[in-house]
Amino acid sequence: MNEEGKSLLEARGLSRHFVVRAGGTIIRKKRIVRAVDDVSLDLRAGRVTAVVGESGSGKSVLARMLARIVAPTSGELVLDGSPVAIKQKRTLAYASKVQLVLQDPFASVNPVHRIRHSLERPLLIHGAAKTDVESLSESVLARVSLDPPSRYLDRYPHELSGGQLQRVSIARALCVKPQVLLADEPISMLDVSVRLGVLNLLRGLCDEERLAVLYITHDIASARYIADEIVVMYAGQVVEQSKGTRLIDEPAHPYTRLLIASVPDPAALTRDQVKGEHAFTGAAVSEGCRFYPRCPHAMEICRTSEPPMSEVGEGHMARCWLHSYTSEVSSGALTVRQRGGTVSKQ
Repeated sequence: MNEEGKSLLEARGLSRHFVVRAGGTIIRKKRIVRAVDDVSLDLRAGRVTAVVGESGSGKSVLARMLARIVAPTSGELVLDGSPVAIKQKRTLAYASKVQLVLQDPFASVNPVHRIRHSLERPLLIHGAAKTDVESLSESVLARVSLDPPSRYLDRYPHELSGGQLQRVSIARALCVKPQVLLADEPISMLDVSVRLGVLNLLRGLCDEERLAVLYITHDIASARYIADEIVVMYAGQVVEQSKGTRLIDEPAHPYTRLLIASVPDPAALTRDQVKGEHAFTGAAVSEGCRFYPRCPHAMEICRTSEPPMSEVGEGHMARCWLHSYTSEVSSGALTVRQRGGTVSKQ
């Protein structure tokens, strides 16, 4: 069993850029989409790290890079203290330590095979003896609270509920005894009545077996419930992160405040909380702060210069000029002051 708090999977400056071509013309121009840009994470044993953001923020691409399904454009991966050759294909040894649970269990489990097949296949691929696969399959189903296991082994996926099938997906990932479990929005396709059970299962696996769990979600309320550390992404960047619930209790980035304000009553959002009528479409701005077009506190420096990550509290970081600079209006002009001196007037 892993020692609690030990770093199991670390991402350093991980980026993934895609080249796309604009449609509608005979000669289509190339455009670079920075799906994930310079993201660093440290997944530790016995800890749940939640990555929160709306659609298009880069969460799923990040998970697939950590699982080595998508190759990073740049950056480093360190698995259990050893650097990973990110330009090479994923190895069986890596897959045995890092497993990905996908969002839609009905799409991720083969519908023409019984549950037995979905569990036995990874066991055999990773070297389990044929005589042991049935007992191991039953054992892993018991770990995800599908009791008695014999009741489920010979069923087809369509005979199970969404919650039961997601537990089978988690069981399949656990077959190879991974150290890191990457859960990409594992409850978003489930009924509200069964979501809490899956969250409690992930939390229990983390606490009891010292797995490092990455929980990806667009629901910041569920992140607060399950996570030891919360990371907020917007347009491919980490814009805020903190340990514990400090990020939710004292949000420092305007985008995080928007996410929190949307939880109890989306109709309560006002134009003071977010500019414009449209959500993020996936097209990041070419320079400056990526949240600038929607931010109610935007300054001229936000349009021209990308903000750095700044410490706003113990273990609490935010990427916003509001925390690197103080601003004041003097004689009708905005004076931007860096801590320690005036930078410019705009």
